[in-house]
Amino acid sequence: MNGILFINNRIELNGLSREESFHLQKESLIHFIDQHHIKAVTLNPFQLNSHYTILHALYYDLKGTSQPIGCLACYSPAVLDDFINTYPARWLIIKSYFGKVLPVCP
Repeated sequence: MNGILFINNRIELNGLSREESFHLQKESLIHFIDQHHIKAVTLNPFQLNSHYTILHALYYDLKGTSQPIGCLACYSPAVLDDFINTYPARWLIIKSYFGKVLPVCP
C-alpha cells in the first residue's frame, strides 16, 4: 500500500522538546511503515523529505495528483488536532484523498 507520512514539527510530545518530538515521530513512523509494508510516496518531485510537516502543502500537492493513496500515517491523532480544529473543512478534503488515516500510537 502507498502512504503519505505526516510529522508535526511544532508539537512537544510526552514532555520532550520539539526536536526530540520530531525524532520520536520520525523513528516511530519509519518502524511502522516497515512493519506494515507501506511504501512512502512523495507527490511533489521537488520535495526534499519523504514526509510532510505542513498539511497545507499536502493539500496543495493532493489537488494536483490522480494517483491513489492508501493511507496517511501520523504519530497520533494529537499531532493533527490543532489543524483539524482550525481548518475542519480543509481537513475533510485532505482526509477524502486517503483510504485510511493510520496513527502509530492511537
